[in-house]
Amino acid sequence: MKHVTIDTDHESSLESTERLSGKITGLLVLFFFVAVAAIGTTLYVSWQLEGSAAAINDAGSQRMRAYLMGYLMTGSDAGPNEMVFAELQSELERFDKVWHDLEFGDPERPLAAPRDWETLTEIRTLKTNWALHGRPLIEQYVASKGDATGREATIAYRQWVGGFVRQLNALVLRMEHNYAHSTNLLRAVQIALFALALLGTLVLIRFFFVQVIRPLDQIYSGIQHMAESDFGARLPVRTRDEFGAVAKGFNLMAAHLEQFYEDLEKLVTSKTTSLEERNAQLALMYGVTAILNEANDVDALCAAFINQVATALGADAGSVRLASEAQGEMYMVAHTGLPIDFLSREMAINCGECICGHAAEKGIPIIADPAGGCGMSPTQCADMGFHTVGAFTINHDAFVIGVFSLFYKAERAFSSSEQSMLETLGRHLGVAVEYQRLRSRDREHAIAEERNLLAQELHDSIAQALSFLNIQVKLLQGAMDLGRPQEAQKALDQIREGVKESYEDVRELLLHFRTRAGASNDLDAAIRNAVDRFEMQTEIPVSFLSVGKRAPLEPDKQLQVLHIVQESLSNIRKHARASQVDIGVERSAERTVITVRDNGTGFDPASISASGGHVGLKIMKERASRVGAKCTVDSRPGQGTTVTLAL
Repeated sequence: MKHVTIDTDHESSLESTERLSGKITGLLVLFFFVAVAAIGTTLYVSWQLEGSAAAINDAGSQRMRAYLMGYLMTGSDAGPNEMVFAELQSELERFDKVWHDLEFGDPERPLAAPRDWETLTEIRTLKTNWALHGRPLIEQYVASKGDATGREATIAYRQWVGGFVRQLNALVLRMEHNYAHSTNLLRAVQIALFALALLGTLVLIRFFFVQVIRPLDQIYSGIQHMAESDFGARLPVRTRDEFGAVAKGFNLMAAHLEQFYEDLEKLVTSKTTSLEERNAQLALMYGVTAILNEANDVDALCAAFINQVATALGADAGSVRLASEAQGEMYMVAHTGLPIDFLSREMAINCGECICGHAAEKGIPIIADPAGGCGMSPTQCADMGFHTVGAFTINHDAFVIGVFSLFYKAERAFSSSEQSMLETLGRHLGVAVEYQRLRSRDREHAIAEERNLLAQELHDSIAQALSFLNIQVKLLQGAMDLGRPQEAQKALDQIREGVKESYEDVRELLLHFRTRAGASNDLDAAIRNAVDRFEMQTEIPVSFLSVGKRAPLEPDKQLQVLHIVQESLSNIRKHARASQVDIGVERSAERTVITVRDNGTGFDPASISASGGHVGLKIMKERASRVGAKCTVDSRPGQGTTVTLAL
C-alpha cells in the first residue's frame, strides 16, 4: 500500500477566508490586541499613580521644609551656632534635590509628577522663585554667621516664605486633582476590561459552539454509526471550512467502506489461503531442518528428506539422486512411491539425460510434462503415467552435487514461493550431505592416524624386541649345534630377558592406550598415577611439583600431554639408567609448561637425527603438534635428558 504524507502547512483546497483556522486566528488576534491595549492603558495609568503619590508627598514636604529653614534662621536662645548652620545647609541641599526630582522624576523610587503642561510650568515657576529669593536669603544668613546682615536676611525670608508656601499648596492641590483623575480613569479602564473579558468569553463560546462543537458532534454521531457497521450514514455539509471538507471526506470514506465491506469476505478468504500456504511451507522447513539435524548417514538423510517433501507437497512419488565423484553419473540414493520397474531402469543416469540429468547439468530447477514433448526424452516418466515432473538441484558451495525430483500423475503448477522454498531446501540438503561425508572422512582419518601411532609404538618396542629375540635364537641354535653349553645358556638368558622386556612393553602399551585424563579433567592427578606406576615398575624415585593456576586444558589436550609424559617415562625406563626423575608442571596466564628431567646417561640429539630419529621422540613431537604445543628434547651424553612441553 502506498503511503502519502499530507503537509497541511502547504496544501489546502480551501480559500484562506473560508478556513476555520483563519476565522479562529483572526478572532483571537482581535481580542489579543484589544486586551493588550486595555492592559497597557492600565499599566500606564498605574505607573503614573505610583509616581504621583510620591510626588505629592515630596511636594507637601517642601512646605514643612521651607518653614523649618525659617525656624532654624531664627536661632536658639544662645544665638546661632555651627550645628544650626550645618543643619540649615543640609536642609537646603535636600530642598534642591526634591525640586530636581519633582521636575525630572526619580525612576528608582519611583517618583514622577504629572506631566501636564500646567503642573510642569508651576513646578518650574516655584523652582525659579526659590532660586531667586529663598535660596539667596538662606545662603546670606549662613555666610553672615549671625551678625546684623543675617538678621536682615532672616526677616526678609520670613516675609517671603508665606507667599511661597501658598504657591506650594496650590501645586499640591493641582497634583492631588490630577491623581484623582488618573484613579478614576484606571477604574474605568478596569471596568471596561472586565466587560471585554465577559463579552469576549460569550462570543468565543458561541463561536466555538457553532463552528466547532456542533460539527464535531455530527462527526461523532457519524462515527458511532460506522462503529455499528452502518456504512450508509452520511454527514450534512453546511459550511465550506475544514469541517465542511471533513464532512465531505467522511461521506466519501463511508462510500468507499461500504463498497470495500462487500469485497471484504473475498479478501479475507484470499489472505487466509495465502497464510495457510505459508504456514505449510514453514512447517515443511521446520520438519526438513529437524531431519537434517537428526540423520546419521547420507542414505537415511535423503530418504527422510524426500518422504517429508513429497508428503508436504502432495507428490505421488519422489527421488533423490547424488552425483558420483567423477561427476559423470547420478545414482538414486532414496525414493518413495516409484514402481519397481522404474527403479530397475533409472537407478543411474548420466548428467544431461532426461529431466533430472538436464536440471543437474544446467544447475537450475526444471518443471516439465514428460508426455508433452518437453524435448528431454523422459520416456520412463511418461510410461509410468506422470504428467508433471519437478527436478530441483542439490547445491553446496555453488556446485551441483545432486537432484531431488517430485512426480505427479496430474498437472501441477508450482508457485514462485514454492519454487524458492524448494531451492532453499536443496541447498540445506546439500550442506547436510557434505557434512555427513566430511564426518565419514574424519572418522576414517582418525582411525588411520591412531593405527599409525599404534604401528609406531609397536615398531619402537615390540618389533625391536622380537628382532633381538630372533638374533638370540639363531645364536642359541648355533651354540647348541657346536656343543657350547655356556654360550647356549648365555643366549637363553638373553632370550628370557628379551621376553620379559617384551611382556613389559606389551603391558605398557595396553596401559598407554587405555589411559584417560578422567572426568574431572585433573591433569595433575593423571600424571601422579603414571608416576606411581613408573615407581612401582622401576623403583626409581620421582619428584613431582605443580605450581600456578590456570583453567583446565581440554580433555583431548590433556590426553595427549599425558601420553607424552608416559612416553618420556618409558624412554627413561628403557634407555636412561637414571637414579632420579623430576617432573614439573608450571602454569601461568599465558601458557602451561610440563618438564620431565632425569639424571641418566643421556644421548646426542645430533646423532639421533642423523640416523633417522628415534620413533618415540617422533611420536612425542607429533602428539604435541596435534594440540598446538611445542615439544623440545635437551640431552647430552652423561648429563641426563630434559623433555619440555609448552602449550
